[in-house]
Amino acid sequence: MNLLIKQATIVDSNSSHNGKVVDILIEKGVITQIKKSITPGKGIKTIEGNNLHVSAGWLDMQVNFCDPGNEHKETLEKGLKAAAKGGFTGVAVMSGTNPPLHNKAQIDYVVNKAKSNAVDVYPVGTLSYNQEGKDLSEMYDMQLSGAVAFSDYKKPIKDAGLILRALQYSNNINSFIITHCDDKTISHGGLMNEGVTSTRLGLKGMPVLAEEIMLQRNIQILEYTGGKIHIPTISTKGSVDIIKKAKAKKLNITCGVAAYNLLLDETEVEGFDTNFKVNPPLRTKEDVEALKKGVADGIIDVIVSDHNPQDIESKDLEFDLADNGMVGLESCFGVANAALSSKASLETLIDTLTKNPRTILGLKEVSVKQGEEANLTIFNPGTKYVFEKSHIISSNKNSGFIGKELKGEVIGVINKDKFLS
Repeated sequence: MNLLIKQATIVDSNSSHNGKVVDILIEKGVITQIKKSITPGKGIKTIEGNNLHVSAGWLDMQVNFCDPGNEHKETLEKGLKAAAKGGFTGVAVMSGTNPPLHNKAQIDYVVNKAKSNAVDVYPVGTLSYNQEGKDLSEMYDMQLSGAVAFSDYKKPIKDAGLILRALQYSNNINSFIITHCDDKTISHGGLMNEGVTSTRLGLKGMPVLAEEIMLQRNIQILEYTGGKIHIPTISTKGSVDIIKKAKAKKLNITCGVAAYNLLLDETEVEGFDTNFKVNPPLRTKEDVEALKKGVADGIIDVIVSDHNPQDIESKDLEFDLADNGMVGLESCFGVANAALSSKASLETLIDTLTKNPRTILGLKEVSVKQGEEANLTIFNPGTKYVFEKSHIISSNKNSGFIGKELKGEVIGVINKDKFLS
């Protein structure tokens, strides 16, 4: 594959070309030239357009493809197409399958099924065996098969001793744990953020305390054991402050935020649209602003789609019966960019999708440099558009952003000597 990208602004804090408008020549999957102007040769496809930007390929640290076991919600193949459509050349696939990714065979299944795809797949094995929250999973065996970290996905670990042992063991094998913070004894049965809105709607609330008290507990254990921990999706102003203090202590902790928590607040639930039933829930406007500032200040390391497809039988129900989750790969950049365009630089936003997730996962650096294999995302950050169902190629359409104005268009992705648009 030979491609020439014309007059594109490079957004890559790892590249000496960062901020420059250049031509980029890619031959047989390798970046061979980066210059102010390159004349296209014979047989070279040219990509050009207004306000083109190029960055290292984006990586989403939290997606659920439901495969194996719940393929009626999403298959691995369909999920990877959605990832490419959203501008992602890599995804960390969570263990929320049926059965969960709790052993070597399960990790092998994901790795082998996605092997030839243009989108890189990084499976995350379970933290506890079968996501039961009782015994440690077979971490080392799964790591040998390709597991990049260990998590029970949306199932928080109630047993503090299990978190302690998981941190110690994962540190011994040079890995880390990802754990969702939600004390179910506090949030049990909660349907949305606890507050004035939940009271007015008559819906049982999920207090911010449920997230923050478990976050505090996990940080205290981390301080005792050492090791590395990642909190996948924080949602409250208090959590931002807690993470900031933990980082000030030089603890090895990182965190992410779901794109929807940067743009939407709890008032979206007033219409009882189950697409807005998510975990963590949509919080207050004050929480949303604190999360934006957390990204701008570098306290929040990554932005994730938290892509979680649900079929119509799981969503077209009364609010209290519907499952949590929304699809997010196709809308993630448009949502995050719309939320942060006046709060954080484009470079900061791109770092949360490129450099930071790869650093956390211990992956090889990807950059827009001559001689590097082309792993790139091409986009226009200025395009405003109304997000419609037609933008979603996931198996299901459970998005809360249909009909909302987003900002930022993905032109295509390049990886493994393939171009997808």
